[in-house]
Amino acid sequence: MNWKKETVELKKRRALAKQQGGDEAIDIQHSKGRLTLRERIERLLDKGSFQEQGEIAGGSETNEKGEIESLTPANFILGFGKINGKQVVVGGEDFTVKGGSPNPAGLRKSVYTEELALKYKVPLIRLHEGGGGSVAGPGKKSKGYGGDPVFSKSRFKSVADTLREIPVVSAALGPVAGMPAARFVASHFRVMTKETAQILVAGPAVVERAFGIKMTKEELGGSQIHKLNGVTDNVAETEEDAFNQISKFLSYFPQNVYELTARIETDDPYDREEEGLISIIPKERQKSYEMRDIIDLVFDKGSFFEMTKFFGKGIITGFARINGFAVAIFANDSNFYAGSMSAEGAQKTTRFIKLCDTFNIPIVSLVDEPGFLIGPDAEKDGTILHGTQAVLACTESTVPWTTVMIRKSFGVAAAAHYGPDGYVLAWPSSESGPLPLEGGVAVAFKKEIAEAKDPEAKRKELESKMAKNQNPFPRAEAFSVHEIIDPR
Repeated sequence: MNWKKETVELKKRRALAKQQGGDEAIDIQHSKGRLTLRERIERLLDKGSFQEQGEIAGGSETNEKGEIESLTPANFILGFGKINGKQVVVGGEDFTVKGGSPNPAGLRKSVYTEELALKYKVPLIRLHEGGGGSVAGPGKKSKGYGGDPVFSKSRFKSVADTLREIPVVSAALGPVAGMPAARFVASHFRVMTKETAQILVAGPAVVERAFGIKMTKEELGGSQIHKLNGVTDNVAETEEDAFNQISKFLSYFPQNVYELTARIETDDPYDREEEGLISIIPKERQKSYEMRDIIDLVFDKGSFFEMTKFFGKGIITGFARINGFAVAIFANDSNFYAGSMSAEGAQKTTRFIKLCDTFNIPIVSLVDEPGFLIGPDAEKDGTILHGTQAVLACTESTVPWTTVMIRKSFGVAAAAHYGPDGYVLAWPSSESGPLPLEGGVAVAFKKEIAEAKDPEAKRKELESKMAKNQNPFPRAEAFSVHEIIDPR
């Protein structure tokens, strides 16, 4: 007597699980330009590092002899793996099995993924492509679905817990709706593929039933929609691009909040000087320039990774390295509303500062802040509400700050750029005050300008006079900055 029969069955179950939804379903997946989940995991992780958990979970069919004939695997695959030699947990919906809509085993595995990453304090990566629950419940039971027991904790509890302790990254690689869509946005970094991925609260059929509107998945929730509203941070041209972005993002982060990001070796000298920085800011105050060029010149070459570029465009957020050390970049883009902080930019700022504070990543703020965006649309958007939240996020942060005053630093919005006990440097091109020069003079000297023989000449005279008080040297004299520095 031995256990050969059982080991043969185990081998067969594993082989059946590897077939996923079957050859036809896999062919359909490939015909739509999408990889299968197993292919994604293989390409994301270091070669040979994947250690699957619950490989044969699912529902089986047996013959009269009790021998297994078929297996419908759990439509969620998870396990440990490595990215650049560092341990991670990865999981995702298998779209080849019932479109990724959770079956009982798949649902359990999806919840376990978060608990596993939390237990071992390693980054969590979700590869999403699937729908939410069915009206019939998990497994489409004929009697419907009675719900979870009253003593069950919310599935969102573990989702929330991960965000407090470990880096969480999600990729949308196909249509994503319901709970997977909620998990996607409940992440520190979110990337979706162009044209092949959509994020949806509900799909076209439900929308048509509710509103009588016919739309495609792409029209409802494609990357062109969600890159502008902040649902996704980045858009990837291909799945391979998405995996590279995930790897790059994680390189700036520690394994968990109890560790620090490791320094990497660099051949870029920390004392490198860049002559181009001396003239990069135009003397003409109304002219814009490229803040990203400054970032590329100041930080370790090729190290800048930008996130959330298309949402809140007046604000730039991302990560880079200085002498091999990871830092967060928070800057203004003068090409959009002169860099003013809009409601969207403020929301982007708040989330970014809190992200850096959670994982102890120092912030470098490059300031060219004219103030909050003004006008009727800005008021409708609640700019002062979201802007104040950004300022409070800054003042409550505990990470080291270095603030470099590049050009403008005006109004309440500027306070979002100066962290507690921060190190403040100023370029010769910097200017600061309660209000930008032009608007401030028009308000403060309204009567004097109106009564002048030549109001326009008087306005320019006053602006020229006041400009001398807004340059950085009075601030340096008052020790309101630590140093004025040569930009090079």
